[in-house]
Amino acid sequence: MENKQMKLCDTNILIEIYRGNLNIIHTVKTIGQHNIAVSDVTCAELFFGARNKRELQILRRDLDKLTILPIDANISNLAVLLVEKYALFHNLSLPDALIAATAIIHNIELYTINLKDFKFLDTLMLFNPTI
Repeated sequence: MENKQMKLCDTNILIEIYRGNLNIIHTVKTIGQHNIAVSDVTCAELFFGARNKRELQILRRDLDKLTILPIDANISNLAVLLVEKYALFHNLSLPDALIAATAIIHNIELYTINLKDFKFLDTLMLFNPTI
C-alpha cells in the first residue's frame, strides 16, 4: 500500500480527538476520514483504556469507520529489529515499534503528538500538519 494521502494515526491522536482537542480534530478533518489508518496496536491500546462497555462500544463504532492495518510478519520482523536497535538508547517501546513498523512497511506518514518517540527512526516519515 502506498498512498501519499493516507496517514497512520498514533494512539495519542485518537485520544486527543476524544478529549476534544480542536487543533487535532481540524487536522484529521482536513486529512479526511477515508485517509486515516490505525494499527491493530492502536485499537488494542484504546480498548485497553476503555473504562466501561459504553466506551468500548463507542470505540468499536468509531474504529470501524477507519482503515485498520493488521500486524503481519513483515511488520513484526521490522518491529523486532527496531526494538533491538533503539530500545536501549532511545527507549523505544514495543507498541511504538509496532506502530512505526506499520507506517514504514506501508510507506505512509505517521501522525503523532510524541515526535520525540520516533524522530530517531530515519526510515519513518512523520506527518507535520504545520507544513
